Amino acid sequence: MQELEETMRKHMMAALIATAALMPAAQGAPAWASLPMLHTEGTKWVGADGRQAILRGTNLGNWLINEFWMMELDKSSGVEDQCTLEAVLDRRFGHAERERLFKVFRDNWITTRDWDLMQRHGLNVVRLPFIHSVIEDEKKPRTLRADAWRYLDDAIDQAEKRGMYVVLDLHGAAGSQGIEHHSGCAGRNEYWSVPDNQVRTEWLWQQIATRYRDRGGVAGYSVLNEPWGTDPDTMAANVRRLYQAIRAVDPNHVIILPGHSKNGIDAYGKPGDHGMRNVAFEMHPYPGHFGWGKPGLKVHRDWLACAPGEGDTVCKWDERLRRLDTAFFVGEMQPWAMMGLELGGQVARASFDTYAKYGWAATAWSWKVVTQQGGQGNGKWGFVTNAAVAAVAAVAPPAAKAPIVFTSAPKADIEALFRSFGTQPYALHEPLLRWLTTSTPRDIREIHDQ
Repeated sequence: MQELEETMRKHMMAALIATAALMPAAQGAPAWASLPMLHTEGTKWVGADGRQAILRGTNLGNWLINEFWMMELDKSSGVEDQCTLEAVLDRRFGHAERERLFKVFRDNWITTRDWDLMQRHGLNVVRLPFIHSVIEDEKKPRTLRADAWRYLDDAIDQAEKRGMYVVLDLHGAAGSQGIEHHSGCAGRNEYWSVPDNQVRTEWLWQQIATRYRDRGGVAGYSVLNEPWGTDPDTMAANVRRLYQAIRAVDPNHVIILPGHSKNGIDAYGKPGDHGMRNVAFEMHPYPGHFGWGKPGLKVHRDWLACAPGEGDTVCKWDERLRRLDTAFFVGEMQPWAMMGLELGGQVARASFDTYAKYGWAATAWSWKVVTQQGGQGNGKWGFVTNAAVAAVAAVAPPAAKAPIVFTSAPKADIEALFRSFGTQPYALHEPLLRWLTTSTPRDIREIHDQ
């Protein structure tokens, strides 16, 4: 362990992780040497110099695993999840052409423009959700695709050039780990019922960990997103096996343990008592959404300022994590949508600042969401969205009169839609940008309704 710590210290950069973005890597330096590796100590994320790392960032949703609401496409488009889209394109155009169209989409949903804007927002970490088939050949289980590392490598390279870390998030495991559409295949949930899917996932994480075990720009491995398709005890036992599989090839990186929708992290017990080290728990607190009140100042104030009563608060989570002596990752949150732009910007800054006070890393959902009308309106779910003047072009091919229908649209129209995501003008959430980059912190107790 001393040798590992000494190795990390040799890669230490001056002023590791300020509250805003890190400085870009020196020109000409190897990408993998640009950032010192992070680890956890007790409840804190820390750098190689032992100082707390303030990690605040975003998710790159809908890039390497599709969620069609983020393009404002519903079942009327002929698809409802990534598996359905793949099947439709396979049936209509063949597998090779499907693969080409997906490449067009991925090459345009996130581009250099996005990475530059993330840096401009003062973000220093991105959570990268991906489906297993980005890496694993879906036709040959436990075989790497020929281009297995194209997008993960590029994301880490782009992030490191801008002083940003990457959390690798397996959002869609083989078989799908839940019934939700965001696992890739709505209603499938065969990760738990087909043992080979779990074996494939252990294999997958070993491939990832082998490739990136010395890569400082990888902040950690989020081993399964929202694995709620089983009971909490079964989930915890499976995650412990994933931990062991990763540790067999990578002693260095933080391994992030997902919580459950029913009882959070309780099923794990104290990780140290199970021989687990350098880990963090992950939960997705969404005050104002998914049955947790409604968007507005009160629900966020109750959560962040520790209102008395039975409701969940950051104070209660801090106490729980201290008992478990384990760090925390707020992998998803949404503190500004539908709240008005100025109020939303302030609450977002207060949320990031509060989590930093407790030593928690945090990534908001999500970087980019586009809609048919375009514009930020009352606050969309994205840091950026498509500009209102580009709304029609953003959701339909040129000359189309309605959102695309994948089951019948000409291939040229589908490709035009996918390419449009890389060039459409953006509308920034200007107050969010301003509040995230100001030197003045925000306390939720000092914010008032507009």
